[in-house]
Amino acid sequence: MLYAILCYHSEAIVGGWSKDEDDAVMEKLEVVHQRLASEGRLGPVARLLPTSAATTLRKDSEPPLVLDGPFAETKEQLLGFYIVDCDDLDQALAVAQELGRANPGGAYELRPIGVFYPSSLPQDAG
Repeated sequence: MLYAILCYHSEAIVGGWSKDEDDAVMEKLEVVHQRLASEGRLGPVARLLPTSAATTLRKDSEPPLVLDGPFAETKEQLLGFYIVDCDDLDQALAVAQELGRANPGGAYELRPIGVFYPSSLPQDAG
């Protein structure tokens, strides 16, 4: 089954890292990425640009309203995501825990994925 692992953290904290601190976290994450890729379980991985680069489409009016910036009511922001192929939730949690050891702080939200288009990963959710 495919799982999305959504990575949340405070942009103020992550944005405050020095280049060396950021590079160190990314180096630790790369170890996890390489292992998952070698097992054929790693799908797309994305690191999102800061929320200051976001645009929001509000659909609660007609016509829809386009706004600069994010409008989520949270202290942590969605910073990126992973798509991983796991046998079950326990295996997906193990991947998230491994990612968490490489990238301390924040939170990971796991969601099963329903695939609507063919995937390049070995298994589609379903």
